[in-house]
Amino acid sequence: MREDVEQMPDYCTIEVAMSVLGGKWKLAILNHLFGGPLRFGELKRALSTITQRMLTRQLRELEADGLIVRTIYREVPPKVEYSLTDTGRSLESIAAQLDQWGQWYRETQATRATANNPAV
Repeated sequence: MREDVEQMPDYCTIEVAMSVLGGKWKLAILNHLFGGPLRFGELKRALSTITQRMLTRQLRELEADGLIVRTIYREVPPKVEYSLTDTGRSLESIAAQLDQWGQWYRETQATRATANNPAV
């Protein structure tokens, strides 16, 4: 766990969660890893609009926070896989709830936009 997270006051637990999971990509990366270990290239293909630099950065942060583990296989060519730790796996139900909420929100907004602009 990062030092800044450890030093946050007890009343800032939402901030702790947002510090660890915040940003556009972290939950998306975790969501793909819920299906099992993936290599860097597989994650890059699954998240087609993420840059290589950003994916590397997000993976390092997730690893530093103890949500994923990076396994290096000693073979030629070298093989590296990313998988969830138990802590990372504990987020699966939360991610599923956020996914459901995101679907609901998108549908609600689409319905609202159609109602406000009947010509569309």
